[in-house]
Amino acid sequence: MDYYTITVVALALAMDALAVALATGIHLKTVSWRQTFRLAWHFGFFQAMMPVIGWSAGLGIRTYMERYAHWVAFGLLAFVGGNMLKEALAKDAEQKSRKDPTRGMTMVMLSTATSIDALAVGLSMSMLKLSIWLPAAIIGLVALVLTAAGLHLGRIASSTPRLCRYASAGGGIVLLAIGFKILIEHGAVTF
Repeated sequence: MDYYTITVVALALAMDALAVALATGIHLKTVSWRQTFRLAWHFGFFQAMMPVIGWSAGLGIRTYMERYAHWVAFGLLAFVGGNMLKEALAKDAEQKSRKDPTRGMTMVMLSTATSIDALAVGLSMSMLKLSIWLPAAIIGLVALVLTAAGLHLGRIASSTPRLCRYASAGGGIVLLAIGFKILIEHGAVTF
């Protein structure tokens, strides 16, 4: 697989991470370099490791992964997005301290949910008998960079007075929409 193809695959895989990072930046409103490092590192790491896991799994569990991975991703995104939406709609939303999605289990759930599609890439490379290490490194690096950029673009967007009022609710809706998009792409939900 050539570098161009790997880069295009990496960009496609990183779109969910970019969208989640934007929503997170909007939700947080102020983003420290520590938060940027944590989220970008985890998203990049998970994006790099999922293809390796998929590649290692090979054909043995392919059917199981294809059957349920999209539901796992949807559940994780719906949980985090629903909590963001609930927090945004609470009457005392401005007075309550905002939960930091770049910490703890929320970050792990978001990292997992945004990288599950990369399992299929790893499985495909395994079937094609391609090496996984260089593609995994490029996929992880692209996700890391786009996550950091998305987090700060979200922060900038939340500083706009009009957006600030609805920013967290919008972030929650974006996460729910990504979850539904994953279900639709995998044929689990049709309209």
